[in-house]
Amino acid sequence: MNCDEIIVKLKFHANPKNVAGMKRYGINSRNMLGVSIPFLRALAKEIGKNHNLALELWDSEIHEAQILAGLTDDPKQVSEKQMSSWVKDFDSWGICDQVCSNLFDKTPFAYEKAVEWTKVESEYIKRAGFVLMACLSVHDKQAIDSQFESFFPIITRESTDERNFVRKAVNWALRQIGKRNRYLNRKAIRQAEQISRIDSKSARWIAADALRELSGPVVKRKLGLH
Repeated sequence: MNCDEIIVKLKFHANPKNVAGMKRYGINSRNMLGVSIPFLRALAKEIGKNHNLALELWDSEIHEAQILAGLTDDPKQVSEKQMSSWVKDFDSWGICDQVCSNLFDKTPFAYEKAVEWTKVESEYIKRAGFVLMACLSVHDKQAIDSQFESFFPIITRESTDERNFVRKAVNWALRQIGKRNRYLNRKAIRQAEQISRIDSKSARWIAADALRELSGPVVKRKLGLH
């Protein structure tokens, strides 16, 4: 299938009810067709990895085509320039999270961008930095603890950002790092306790939510903590 054929297929499976539903969850409905994620994942498997096709799909500016671009692109062929270009197009948490978790976190530039993007004021670019931290802590099985410890000062620094999609991503990063292993669990709990003392509504929420999960029975059982 070429790009035009894929877009025709996406439009055939458009669902206006899904568009309305996603809009209620704070996802920008501009250029959205309402095609389900399971359908997109199945279509991506059918297409396979195709870097040039992914670039064409992204340039269509259709929401679902861009998610499909993230699913079908080859992370080994993704350049730093491409990442910097695509992240500027993020206009909702949905496209941000999908592309970061399906593609960007598998590139050689993931750790560098996780740090770099948290310094950018744009809401969705900053969110992308913390989403990368969260996804790397789950997907990168070969990483060493110090790679995630280096994220803690950044998490603390940005914990006072009151914007909903930023603070939720900061919280997500802290929780995922803290669930990686026993050592990082202890470190993340200490970091959350430090964040809880910051005079900020956002920081207090991030800390309380993270502490609730990281000290809870489910995580303790998973990590073999008693």
